[in-house]
Amino acid sequence: MGAISRGDVLVIGGGPAGLAAAIAARLKGFAVTVTDAARPPIDKACGEGILPAGVDALRRLGVPLGGGDGFSFRGIRFIGGDRSVEARFRTGCGVAVRRMRLHSLLVRRAAALGVQLRWGAAIESTSGLSSGGWIVGADGQGSRVRREALLDRAHSFSTRFGFRRHYRMEPWTDMVEVHWGAHCQIYVTPVGPDEIGVALLCRDSHLRLDTALGEFPALARRLETARLTSTERGGATTSRRLRRVVQGRTALIGDASGSVDAIAGEGLSLSFLQACALADALALGDLSAYQVEHRRLARHAAISANALLLLDRVGWLRRLVLHGLAFEPSIFSLLLAQHAPALPDPA
Repeated sequence: MGAISRGDVLVIGGGPAGLAAAIAARLKGFAVTVTDAARPPIDKACGEGILPAGVDALRRLGVPLGGGDGFSFRGIRFIGGDRSVEARFRTGCGVAVRRMRLHSLLVRRAAALGVQLRWGAAIESTSGLSSGGWIVGADGQGSRVRREALLDRAHSFSTRFGFRRHYRMEPWTDMVEVHWGAHCQIYVTPVGPDEIGVALLCRDSHLRLDTALGEFPALARRLETARLTSTERGGATTSRRLRRVVQGRTALIGDASGSVDAIAGEGLSLSFLQACALADALALGDLSAYQVEHRRLARHAAISANALLLLDRVGWLRRLVLHGLAFEPSIFSLLLAQHAPALPDPA
């Protein structure tokens, strides 16, 4: 691929983060091209819940999630041993949607806006691509764009593992359930009127859902007669805080720009919020504004993730916290309200 023209935007990576960045930039009037070595729809082992702030960001991008696209959930429920506590979102609802369905919706919106989509097109190097244009690295945790822009320096780095599959059954709740065990967490997310997603998060790369469910007998009994609708997919969930996410006319977004452990459930929402912030900065011609907003969004996500990872590591503290929240659920509601920051209202 030759150099991109002045004022154009090249997005390298066509997952949800890259497509959201492309849509947001196109809405600001930029000519935008997306390249990805894969072809849609692109699946990935990840959580499929989008928090209310992320749903609002998608709405701004012209990708409202209708009733047939997923399942609205109204809050979060923690379950540990004989303790259960839940809290509703104070504003709006989250939406859980199958990853491939979400990807298809984003592809359709990008194409309708005139974004040039180049699937099956690998970019070997970003050297010489920018000729007054902008490069957006949305190429995931192993980002080549990040390395070539010399943005790989990180404050911290850790890895856990996640595995996910789906079951054909009617959801028994309109909450996302987080089941806390001694060695892992299992997330249950309704993704449709007759389907749920079940995701395992753990530090053991060899642990799988069938084995982990032995630690959660009540949940295992619910699932034992349900038909599987997808195979088990796995991947690493990484916590990485980069020192910077912009360099010259290059910016990073999504997992390429750093990430928080999936325990926080903020990955997709964070990407959509970043996309809106990046487009605002591009319109100003000043990526430093994106750096500031990216840091603010990442800070909130990291606080949530670090607190939850502490509960994962320290069993007595987890039991104490769940007991306290069950005794005073209004505290959980307050914490949930602070969980994911929204973007400022558009001018």
